[in-house]
Amino acid sequence: MFHTRNSSQNTAEFVLLNQLVEEDQLLRKIDKYIDFSFIIEKVKPYYSKNKGRPSLDPLIYLK
Repeated sequence: MFHTRNSSQNTAEFVLLNQLVEEDQLLRKIDKYIDFSFIIEKVKPYYSKNKGRPSLDPLIYLK
């Protein structure tokens, strides 16, 4: 079926989360002082090295 496009255009706005979260927010302080890298070693046995899609960083799920 033939139709014409509507001339309206969607707009997008880019926002950085760092600009939205205050500097003294509790979660920023936690992130600054606690090293979460131990999580990677804890979850490594549950990820396959050669099967499936590449995974997201496990820290993303935690944070």
